[in-house]
Amino acid sequence: MNNRIIQLHPHPATPGWMVQSDFDGTISVLDVTDTLLNRFGQPGWQELEDAWERGEIGSRECMKGQVALLDMSEAELRAHLDTIQIDPGFVGFVDIARTHGITVQVVSDGIDYAIRHVLARHCLGHLEVIANRLVQTGERSWRLDSPWASARCQRASGNCKCERLAEQQNLHGRVLYVGDSTSDFCVSHMADFVLAKYKLIAHCEQHGISHAPFETFTQATTLLEKVALGLEVLA
Repeated sequence: MNNRIIQLHPHPATPGWMVQSDFDGTISVLDVTDTLLNRFGQPGWQELEDAWERGEIGSRECMKGQVALLDMSEAELRAHLDTIQIDPGFVGFVDIARTHGITVQVVSDGIDYAIRHVLARHCLGHLEVIANRLVQTGERSWRLDSPWASARCQRASGNCKCERLAEQQNLHGRVLYVGDSTSDFCVSHMADFVLAKYKLIAHCEQHGISHAPFETFTQATTLLEKVALGLEVLA
């Protein structure tokens, strides 16, 4: 991390801050969908991943096709999700946000069932989760529904994070967005401030997006308090 300072300029006319956070690779240590595909995916899911990476299909089409290739029972799914770890500092991050009256919302292009299960194991089941909907269609078969998709989404995602962020800006005034990778690129341009890790750091630097880099949610908690108090933030 460098020592460049970005000065936040509070907007008195707005009600305050809220937080939207990505889940896979941001809150969770690993991308949960990837772990499911590696363990339960039938042949063909990697080809869909490759087509998405080449830009031939959107993430919504990719995810729907991949989930249809999962061969697992619900018991196997739950047992696998019990092994998924989250950043140990995230619980404290949520607690500090609550202290400042800041809502934390999880917004993901991943799988709602998986996210809720993992959060509940860490006493975070109260958090609102907006993500693709997992539907069981047979004893070992599944479907992915995308109630949060948008025809206007530039990434053709199952969950248009840009629309979700705009909704919260209308409600709360300012949104602090927390993310890590390519699914967070578009929305980072709309956020009032970004806490960035992994690939999102370079994207924010390249495009001049107001942000602060972090590696753990313990660090992010300190940055959250600075943002909430309208102080300077290292970026």
